[in-house]
Formats: sequence, structure tokens, C-alpha cells
Amino acid sequence: MTRKSQERIIMGIDPGTVVMGYGVIAVQSNKIRLITAGILKMSSDDHHLDRLKEIFDTVTTLIEQYLPDELSIEEPFYGKNVQSMLKLGRAQGVAMAAALQRQVPVYGYSPRLIKQSITGKGGASKEQVAAMIQRLLQMDKKPKYLDATDAVGVAICHYFQSGHPVKNTSESVNKPVKKSKNGKYSGWEAFVQDNPRRTK
Repeated sequence: MTRKSQERIIMGIDPGTVVMGYGVIAVQSNKIRLITAGILKMSSDDHHLDRLKEIFDTVTTLIEQYLPDELSIEEPFYGKNVQSMLKLGRAQGVAMAAALQRQVPVYGYSPRLIKQSITGKGGASKEQVAAMIQRLLQMDKKPKYLDATDAVGVAICHYFQSGHPVKNTSESVNKPVKKSKNGKYSGWEAFVQDNPRRTK
């Protein structure tokens, strides 16, 4: 992949034991563009270990192709099904291991924080996240797969949380989100509220 100078590449991963979403964004001059987004769909009939290997191989291939500076991943939420949690945790761990093996820094975010960063609402649906990402990236069509959209959201969330808001020319449909105590912004709306002169 040909990359521009001073361009920051962030890969987002939405881990899953049957479907894994991935998204890669480029950031330059406080603006983002989508490089790629898609899913890895595995057969539920395959052995769990075979699926873990497929996740590892796919993430490795994506890293080699797009050369991300950082990888952000959605952390498993706590549920009542212990076996499902265990399998999802393994899928996340394998994706992280693939990045660490290539010396790519890894960052994890909770589903609620990701949704709040993108939409301003921690309880937003996948469809609401997809719609906001479509506006944020000024995409003509909605992404085909919600798992891929979620992965793009993870990447954008990491950019917001690292203290560098993305300049969005679309009109916001959400209420402003306040700046957190650690000085980081949970979304573009929060930055605009604190820095009106820097967004003109």
C-alpha cells in the first residue's frame, strides 16, 4: 500500500468467533478517510482452534498489506454465558497477538465507549453507529456489513480517545459529549464545544 507522508494508519478489529469485522482508516491533518473495511466469515462447523488460526492469519495479512501504526480492538463485554466469553476472549487475544508479533501497538475499548465516541450514546444500536460513520466519512452508501462498520468505529474511537478529534464537515445529529477528566475527547461534538475557535 502506498501511504502519504505523515499519514497515520489505524486498524480497528471487531472480534468474533464466527464473524470478525475489520476496518482501516488513514488520518492526516485532523481529517480521516476510509481505506478499507470488511469481514472475515468463518464456518461454525470448523473447529474453534482452526477459526483462531484463520483470525491470526487474516489479521497478519491485513497488517502486512496496510502497515497500520496502531491496532484498536473491541473488548469483550461481560455476559452470562461463560463459554461464549471464553471463546470471544480467545479470538480477541489471537488478533492482538498477530499485531504484537508485528510490533504494532494494541489498544482496547469497551463497546459502550466506542458507541459513545461515535454517536454520543453508549447504548446506541449497530445501525445508529453505521449511520453516524456514514456521515462522518461522507460515504455515499451505507456499509454492507455492520461488523465491518463496528470495526471502523473502533478505529475512530481510538483516534478520538488519543486526544486528536477528527474534523467532520457533516451536521451533527447528537448532543455534545463532555470532555473527560483525563483531558481526552469522547467525540467531535465534545471538541467543538470546548474549542469553537479551532473549528472554523
